[in-house]
Amino acid sequence: MEHLSYLYGFIPSSKQHQKRLPSLRGFDGETELFMVEERQITAILCALDPDGYSEETIKRKMDQDTEWLKTKAFHHHETLISLYKEYPSIIPASFCTIYMTEQNVKKTIRENEEKLINLFESLDGNQEWNLKIYLDEKKWKGQGDTPVVEEMRRNLDSLSPGKRYFEKKKLEQLIDRELQKEKNTLCEDVHERLTKFSQKAEVKRNWSKDVTGMNERMAWNSVFLLPDQSVDSYLEEIKILQEDLNPQGWNFKVSGPWPAYHFSGLSSLEG
Repeated sequence: MEHLSYLYGFIPSSKQHQKRLPSLRGFDGETELFMVEERQITAILCALDPDGYSEETIKRKMDQDTEWLKTKAFHHHETLISLYKEYPSIIPASFCTIYMTEQNVKKTIRENEEKLINLFESLDGNQEWNLKIYLDEKKWKGQGDTPVVEEMRRNLDSLSPGKRYFEKKKLEQLIDRELQKEKNTLCEDVHERLTKFSQKAEVKRNWSKDVTGMNERMAWNSVFLLPDQSVDSYLEEIKILQEDLNPQGWNFKVSGPWPAYHFSGLSSLEG
């Protein structure tokens, strides 16, 4: 029975002729990566045993085995990082993209050749960078009240104890709303300020503390596709923002360059 083909990504065939594929272990930890070329595009794959990696087995592992999922997701990410160093134009595949046969991979390439070539052209000379903004909310709240909040605080002292209790609750809710509004406005302003350096930019879902391992709450999560020549200016702008806003409790975590996970648009081709 023919092996399954686990897809890591696509590169222009011209690139694979320029550089040899690095020796990397595949998804099962045993086989090595290999290439399959079709016309102008080359897929980077590894072979998987169809009995050990059937659709049912993979689904069960993903649903029930957290440690397996974490280990395999880390492998996929680290392998793509290694490939990106050799082939910066790689279009990364999503985790656990598996084809029944190599012929199916070739068929996908043929059917989507024009789109893939356009993607290579749009990514050429650009880098994906990520910015996560964290906020120490206690420090942020200690920066002072808005005029509306100040007025409500002054009025509290003139109220009876019973009414003061309910008004204090209202005040706490108002403070939370005002702070959330200010936080969103600041993050949106930062995003707009950085977007001027990019070809494309997207706002992503914030991660929980359980995922980040940070003490501060994530306030913003964004990705940018930056021209090579704009990266230094982008990083310098973040450095300025960090210096200005860190005393108020803001913390900027920038990382990159990464394979173009968010700007490849590959998910519509996979299966």
